[in-house]
Amino acid sequence: MAGKEVDTVKHRMYQACCDIYEDKGNVILKMEMPGVTKENLDIKIDNNILMIHGRKERTDADKTHYLLREIKDGDYYHEYSVDDTIDKNKIDATLDKGVVTLTLSIKESEKPRKITVVSG
Repeated sequence: MAGKEVDTVKHRMYQACCDIYEDKGNVILKMEMPGVTKENLDIKIDNNILMIHGRKERTDADKTHYLLREIKDGDYYHEYSVDDTIDKNKIDATLDKGVVTLTLSIKESEKPRKITVVSG
């Protein structure tokens, strides 16, 4: 094994692990993207498709002679179809400790509402 680098692939694409749930009138999407920085994160919505792309770059790849490389670098990419119940102008994103959290607001007109019953 000595003298030969195990990992010869330069560019990889990964599907990030994701949880999606509803909370307080919002759809919450959480994705694990370890090693991705805010500068290497691109989130956009186009034609009802939500696209999330993050890149983890190895900074020491040219300086180190690896005998084994198991820590992944490369791109994370995922896309989701977003229906018309989501307000596309109210999508917030945060990145904290390698977890991207998107908060997609459900349109007020689509949220459940209580109907008041009156006596007649």
